[in-house]
Amino acid sequence: MTSLADIRKSYERAELDESASHADPFKQFQQWLDEAIQSQIPEATAMTVATVGPDLRPSTRVVLLKGCDASGLVWFTNYDSRKGQELAGNPFAALQFHWVELERVVRIEGRVEKVSDADSDAYYRSRPLDSRIGAWASPQSQVITSRAVLVANAAKYGAQFLLQPPRPAHWGGYRLVPDRWEFWQGRKSRLHDRLRYRLEDAGTPAQWVRERLAP
Repeated sequence: MTSLADIRKSYERAELDESASHADPFKQFQQWLDEAIQSQIPEATAMTVATVGPDLRPSTRVVLLKGCDASGLVWFTNYDSRKGQELAGNPFAALQFHWVELERVVRIEGRVEKVSDADSDAYYRSRPLDSRIGAWASPQSQVITSRAVLVANAAKYGAQFLLQPPRPAHWGGYRLVPDRWEFWQGRKSRLHDRLRYRLEDAGTPAQWVRERLAP
């Protein structure tokens, strides 16, 4: 059996230099995201969301990025889920993208807010019918006796709403408004490139400080 301690990889695909990076972290992120998508990396928009509960225990889960612009990064979920409850008590979170094939990681921290009802409605209407019914059928993060509960709920709400299910009040979007970014590019000999951007002034335009961190 292979020893876990012996598993290692040399990162040699690319580099990340200050002179070749954007001064605006949103532009840097958009460039890397576009490259990940164009490289046809599986689930290039998948990101880990980390929240902290009232017991100070951190928890993570993977969601899909559904929007990104200068106002923040957006995903959609059940507001009554564990992450929703934790964000209600502590509206700060961290995101992480790991594009293994490109030897890149992006870490983002900031405050989380709900998107507008109009934005949640618009995205909900764009989803496949089964996914819209699923938002009603799943009491996300709650204990259920078996999968049969989900199947029964889906049948019930499918019969109730037919082809036009409305968006549940407990389902919608979140936006993380970043105040810190970190871009990590794997390098040879574990001398990785790490550029951190921290928000110094949230004015218009926002002022970011770009710093190199030791790996």
